[in-house]
Amino acid sequence: MRFMLLMIPQGYETAAPGTIPDDVDAVSAMMAYNESMQKAGVLISCDGLHPPSMGARVSFKGRKPKVVDGPFAEAKEVLGGFWVIDVPSRADAIEWATRCPGGDNEVIEVRQVQEFEDFPPEVQAVTAEMATMQTVRKTGG
Repeated sequence: MRFMLLMIPQGYETAAPGTIPDDVDAVSAMMAYNESMQKAGVLISCDGLHPPSMGARVSFKGRKPKVVDGPFAEAKEVLGGFWVIDVPSRADAIEWATRCPGGDNEVIEVRQVQEFEDFPPEVQAVTAEMATMQTVRKTGG
């Protein structure tokens, strides 16, 4: 079962463009956490996200795209980063989330990824090509 662990750092919704983690101890602890998931064979992917002030939101009212550049005044919670892990159960995903060396202002939301097999047959027929659409980013090149 795949799960996404979503890091929600309080206050990040108002972070200035270009804000990145600069606490060496906190980053080192997070890297050790990431490495522990990698060594356990559960880590699929992880990344940090730039602040919303550098992002954009696309809404689709009336099925027409509307783009709004960040920051987003109405945002109360925003994502700071994520992990995608593959574990046997929701309980295992939660256990991994509890091991994160998060700070007082951070929350991790645990969400299960929808698998192809979760959908009814008629929806599976429409989404059969999904696996071939997904790519894996290569690093260092």
